[in-house]
Amino acid sequence: MSETATSQKTILPETWFGEMRALLTIGVPMALAQLVQFSPYVADTLMIGRIGPEEIAAAAIGAVLYFVLWMMASGPIAAVTPLVSQALGRDKGERRDIRRTVRMSVWACFLMFPIIIGLLLMTETIMIFAGQDPQVAALAQGYVLVLAPGLPFTLAVMSLRNFLAAIEKTIIPFFLVASSAIVNIALNWVLIFGNLGAPELGLLGAGIASSIACIYSFFAFVLYIKWDERARAFDLFSNVWSPDWERMAELMKLGWPISITVTFEGMLFNAGVLIAGAVGVIEQAGFQIALNVASLAFMMPYGLCMAGAVRIGLARGAENNPAERRAATTTILASVLAIGIFALPVAFTPDWVAAFYFNMESVETRPVFDYVVLFLPLAAGFMFFDAVQVACNQLLRGLADVTWPMIITGISYWAIGFPIAYYTALHTDIGAVGVWYGLTAGLVAAFIGLGIRLWLQLRRPSPA
Repeated sequence: MSETATSQKTILPETWFGEMRALLTIGVPMALAQLVQFSPYVADTLMIGRIGPEEIAAAAIGAVLYFVLWMMASGPIAAVTPLVSQALGRDKGERRDIRRTVRMSVWACFLMFPIIIGLLLMTETIMIFAGQDPQVAALAQGYVLVLAPGLPFTLAVMSLRNFLAAIEKTIIPFFLVASSAIVNIALNWVLIFGNLGAPELGLLGAGIASSIACIYSFFAFVLYIKWDERARAFDLFSNVWSPDWERMAELMKLGWPISITVTFEGMLFNAGVLIAGAVGVIEQAGFQIALNVASLAFMMPYGLCMAGAVRIGLARGAENNPAERRAATTTILASVLAIGIFALPVAFTPDWVAAFYFNMESVETRPVFDYVVLFLPLAAGFMFFDAVQVACNQLLRGLADVTWPMIITGISYWAIGFPIAYYTALHTDIGAVGVWYGLTAGLVAAFIGLGIRLWLQLRRPSPA
């Protein structure tokens, strides 16, 4: 079925309250799913933190390269949201176009895997070249190699979740993500510490657990899509082995600026890990834990913004300008309120938050704890700017506006944020604290630039 009469366009709420309710209906389960999906990374950090600072640092620098590749591969998957939501906005009965998009995005996840493995094999060499401790770099090499098998599966889950969000199926996906997190944490307990008769694998056990959980999650989502009546109607997996290179090209064309945008932002944070490591291993371990807290807080507004991208995409497909503005405003407001739930406790009770990550009786990890307490209020300060910039970025993505956001984030993070982080951390007396100043400066610049771009986009009429 293709685009037909105007009467087939998706009907959108005509009030602010109606739009907020529509956003929260799909956004709250998506936000909770993001929060739960991130929980295994928190569990990894909590459990690895009980092994020693070298293992924490190894997990941190291993994650740098792993997530760089994740970000570079995520563009074609993120492109599912604007393509599917705008197709449904134009014609709520569309099936074939959506099936082509989702199927080829899953193909893309697995076609990129050989390249990912090849780059991960160079982790130790890259990290030593970047000035990291050789012992820590060697530990990181083994960690990322056991993480790698799960990467194409977790990317494919993102694609399926974006599709399900566009058709307003978010409740059961939340429980599927939660079950995957439980599998991951349980396997962490078994494999990191050698419980239930398993070998004590330490850092390698955390990576193996994550990969198994990602594979489980993918097949759980496939089974759900085959079972759910609404999702089954799209027949996503019929002729799944048949390529559609035209749609793959469309995904890549829209996806590559998204990949670069995400990489610009993520690499700034990863560069922060490396800069902190150049200051010292203890500072790096403390930075990683504080960043882990900030990343956990980020999941709630990020999930709401993903829902906002769906809502504004539907409005753009339906050529409904007032609905676009309502979707944008409600998304930004909801994101700021969501981040406040986390930022305020982090700012005012850093000791209490940091204590979750440590055995407080251990003398060895006490210096790391002190740095975490120092860093957390700084992290809380940039969370609000982070929430607004990601809202603007996701909303622009829902409008399929991806080139200017790529340019804006590149300038914000690498012409402003990185130089400040590098100089203040390594060439002034404030040390690793300077990394947080650089991150905040980059986020403020991105918030201003992306906010202006979104405002300009909303002033323009929807393309026919």
